[in-house]
Amino acid sequence: MIRFKPGAPRGVPPRFLSRLRSLAVPTAWSAVAVAHRLTCPLARDDAPGARLVSSAVLCAVGTGIVLHIRRRMLREVRHARRIAETAQSVLLRPPPPRVDGLAVAAVHLSADPGARIGGDLYEVTATEHGVRAVIGDVRGHGIGAVGTGAAVLGSFREAAHDEEDLAGVLRRLERAMDRHLRERVHSERGMGDGAPAAEEFVTVLLLEILPDGEVHALNCGHPWPHRLTGAGAEPLAPADPLPPLGPFPLPGELPTAACGRLLPGDILVLHTDGAEEARDADGRFFPLRDVLAEAARERPRTPQAVLRTVLTALLDHSVGPPKDDVALLILRNERCSPPTRQPRGVTRSATADR
Repeated sequence: MIRFKPGAPRGVPPRFLSRLRSLAVPTAWSAVAVAHRLTCPLARDDAPGARLVSSAVLCAVGTGIVLHIRRRMLREVRHARRIAETAQSVLLRPPPPRVDGLAVAAVHLSADPGARIGGDLYEVTATEHGVRAVIGDVRGHGIGAVGTGAAVLGSFREAAHDEEDLAGVLRRLERAMDRHLRERVHSERGMGDGAPAAEEFVTVLLLEILPDGEVHALNCGHPWPHRLTGAGAEPLAPADPLPPLGPFPLPGELPTAACGRLLPGDILVLHTDGAEEARDADGRFFPLRDVLAEAARERPRTPQAVLRTVLTALLDHSVGPPKDDVALLILRNERCSPPTRQPRGVTRSATADR
């Protein structure tokens, strides 16, 4: 349905009027040049001074047209940038600074210089089942991976609240990924951007942090996070990961991995493989664990401080922006003390009567 602006001639689309107005200034400058050529006596005079004046007029006309086009292109670039920033804030929105007693910090670096979003994804939210977080990495980077990331994130934002356990959340993500791949097969016909649908996959790590600090995880081919304590940094790798979402179906049994407790003051650092695989000029990988161990000894040990330390070291190591997308999600337990958990089937009043 075409809508018309007030005062616009009926039957003329507003976009056409906008383009017509954008041509008004170049047309006016061109008319000045033609009028000068046809009516000004200096334009027909072969004297050096007259030729110099005519050349100056034509140069001024050309400069005016170029400057007008440049201003219009800059306006369009700024408008496209605002749209990209809005899309980023909707797709990969910044997390709140605190989520149910956990301090949070996150960052995403796109490897595509023409994009502000890419194939890495993260989210953290408080639910009635505990704080749930996801971090993932779509095959490839840049604009081609945005659609897959959007499908996985959209599914997680609903399933995290609806499903009672992490296995149910992961099943929902798998179904969302399957739907997305089927839609890509129908739409691209082998001509879409990025990887073909048959080769598309996404690694995903799901975390659940209960009120007492107990951490549960399901890992589909993603790097395990690191836990930062007063003693240093240690990888949280309690089990072999499942296959990534996309190429193969998940097994029938999805046992949740128990990752111990996140004590008050402890920090979890979730990351994508772009942080581990960043290389320097000599081809050496980024020493992420050593940098995290250094960050664990610094004070204050806040998510923002850890994030700043890792980013500074990463950019120094890779001598500029990384060659792959990088996402970091950092969670710090700022709860005073873990609440006691009641045994199943025993009510609070019955416990108090003993």
